[in-house]
Amino acid sequence: MNAENPGRIVLLTASHRVAPGLLSWPAWQALHAADRVLCPDAGHPQLPYLREAGVAVEILRPAADELVEACAGGRTVVVLPSGEGDQALTDGLARMAGSGRFAMPDLELLPGSYDLPGARLLDLVQVMDRIRRECPWTSQQTHKGLAKYGIEEAYELVEAIEEGDREALREELGDVLLQVVFHARIAEEDAEEPFSVDDVAGTLVEKLVHRHPHVFGDATAETPEDVKAHWLRTKAAEKQRDSVTDGVPLGQPGLALAAKLAGRVRTAGLDVAPPAGDGIGYELLALAVRAEAAGIDPEAALRAAGRVYRDAIRAAEGLE
Repeated sequence: MNAENPGRIVLLTASHRVAPGLLSWPAWQALHAADRVLCPDAGHPQLPYLREAGVAVEILRPAADELVEACAGGRTVVVLPSGEGDQALTDGLARMAGSGRFAMPDLELLPGSYDLPGARLLDLVQVMDRIRRECPWTSQQTHKGLAKYGIEEAYELVEAIEEGDREALREELGDVLLQVVFHARIAEEDAEEPFSVDDVAGTLVEKLVHRHPHVFGDATAETPEDVKAHWLRTKAAEKQRDSVTDGVPLGQPGLALAAKLAGRVRTAGLDVAPPAGDGIGYELLALAVRAEAAGIDPEAALRAAGRVYRDAIRAAEGLE
């Protein structure tokens, strides 16, 4: 080997979440300037684009000593690792360097492309697609059968938020996201009205842009109240509702339902007092309306009190 100038090895990596051929300028510079470009995988997705760009690629899986020898005399060799990586090669280079008996080339890890924010969502969609096709349980699920899990995951998310548990919050957000991706994957199979997760995301993007004219249009909003007013006006125009109660799900928890109705009444400027009657239901309704008027979420307030009650019970049991 040439001990004075052992050369240079460039390990060029690229994210599988970025379209092949979309490499960074430093990556293209390294490829065009290299003495040799090696790739152990004849099916590597970058190969057609490299060849189109005039980069000669040798399909070869070199051993560590062979790669070091190829760099001798000041040559630069670029290696495109396979999708699974080339652990044997990197381990072999590490052993050679650690032995102290070899003049090692400079080793550079060059990212040819980077993940964009949200890129891991592509992985999630791919994993969900495979599970739907190959898992005996997942492949049999329906929208209706999964509905209860959506409710459970939403409550677990709320609990993580109220407990201030950041680790749980991250996990529960993932579980809620799973429900969205799962339902969207099932919806692709509908014979009459199929849609995909891209359709779900596209609809949401359109809605957000349309309901934020102060961000994406010419409207102005200086305060959160201005933003809310924009949102309500736009939403009302979209839905064309006959009643302020339209769109309020009656199946939600009772206190949340009462607070939601009271909020709709207050926002619309209607003078509708909560009905009076006998029984705890009417008393709870009045409390929920009072809480909403004071800016308090009655469900959250009751849950907070419930946690205190739980702690008192555990203390009485000698568990605290």
